[in-house]
Amino acid sequence: MSAALPTPSATGVRIAGDRYQWLAAWVACVNVLYDAATVAPNPVLTVGVEVDGAGNLDDVVLRRRLPPHTYQQVKYAVDHTTPVSTEYLTRPAATGGPSILRKIADAWRKLATPGEPIELAIVTNRAPDPADPLISVRDARTRRLLPKAATGGPRSDRGKARAAWAQEAGLTETELLDLLAVLEFDLARDRGHLGETARLTMLVAGLRGDAAALAAGADWVAEQVVAGRRNLDHKMIEDAVQTRALRAGQARTVVSVATLMQDPLAAQARCALDWVDRFDGPDAYAKRRPRPPATWRQLQADIEAIPSHLGGTSHVAITGSLRQATAFMVGAALRMVTNTDVAVVQRGTLWASDANYPAPIEPDIAEYHLGQGSDIAIAIQIATPVANDVLEFLHDQHLPVDQLALLSPPNGPNDNAVGSPQDACALAVGLRNAARRAARGHPRMHLFLAGPMGLSLLLGHRWNRVAPTIVYEDLAALGYEPAFTVSA
Repeated sequence: MSAALPTPSATGVRIAGDRYQWLAAWVACVNVLYDAATVAPNPVLTVGVEVDGAGNLDDVVLRRRLPPHTYQQVKYAVDHTTPVSTEYLTRPAATGGPSILRKIADAWRKLATPGEPIELAIVTNRAPDPADPLISVRDARTRRLLPKAATGGPRSDRGKARAAWAQEAGLTETELLDLLAVLEFDLARDRGHLGETARLTMLVAGLRGDAAALAAGADWVAEQVVAGRRNLDHKMIEDAVQTRALRAGQARTVVSVATLMQDPLAAQARCALDWVDRFDGPDAYAKRRPRPPATWRQLQADIEAIPSHLGGTSHVAITGSLRQATAFMVGAALRMVTNTDVAVVQRGTLWASDANYPAPIEPDIAEYHLGQGSDIAIAIQIATPVANDVLEFLHDQHLPVDQLALLSPPNGPNDNAVGSPQDACALAVGLRNAARRAARGHPRMHLFLAGPMGLSLLLGHRWNRVAPTIVYEDLAALGYEPAFTVSA
């Protein structure tokens, strides 16, 4: 057991807070590069850090070609003893100055221009207070308190809190709701989570995404502030990328597919599918199938429509949270035969379909005769053995399968069977080739997957000249369920 850390000094807390702010600013700088590389319709052009004229929302400012510009207040706490709540937002500052809410309201009055949209945000590692009548109704997708904050009469707990906020902010309740319509509460963003978002953004922008690269970016922001440069433009940021050797490849257009949890990159996506509330289960670990009335067929239709949103772009990065069958379906919708390359972040590395490899990795094959029909079943076990589970399911469901072909990596299934993007591409090709051979003479295939999500995406991407395929999702203790039907 490691020794407990001592309580940080005031200087330590201040330095940690500064590092947190520089990290948030670096994320914004990467957005400048990403928007320019992917020809975003309204790109972020410059990033301001502690700029003049933005009131209390001056920590990080994202200026776009056209409004809305985004003004962020970045607040760091050394612990979570004080959550974000009505009391936290409305109490006077320790020095006797105005409350956080009053400062935000004053900045909003100063920055808002009639007829022009604006975006405001509080970015903090403090957690929300689940008992607060207003903070507790924050929408996880938009990070805003509306529309629920506007509900409830004046005598309700929510109505009383709303009146208290308006009074402290010096606003009418109508004005308060106008403010809440543009104010994001980006809460519980601890440094690790903010760093993961930054690394993911760097990878899709064509930069290195390792810890050293992340630190180099944040250090560069700090150096600019120390030097008095508080407005950072594309050329300055690109020069920093070059001098610090952060470039790793080309930027990729983001396609966000979220079925298990919200995707932090959904706002940057050219196409975003948000199915989190349409999947059944109390948390990301339990979500495995659509919740009625949502269906697999509806999700397939949404996935198959992805190419129509991409405007001919040929390099795509898949972000979000999705299980095996959905990843395979996304890859199949963006198949290599359409001249599209796909990539996904797997264990902190970008697995891309255009990664060079010397030769396909041929899987080991075991065959089981069932004699229940004319179809073929393929079980791909990369991370964990599934033969017994799949055989039991095929028998119990009386599926019309003649035989099961079990495909495994050469060294057997294990968590580290795929070590690199090159190995992933080589194994995907080997698995596809083996499936082609096994499918000969069979009118239909039943496909079961157990491996890295990124491998399922790359396999679907290369799934052509194979029999029409029914892809099954693993429901854990409930067995399997047919999810998608892929023409191949």
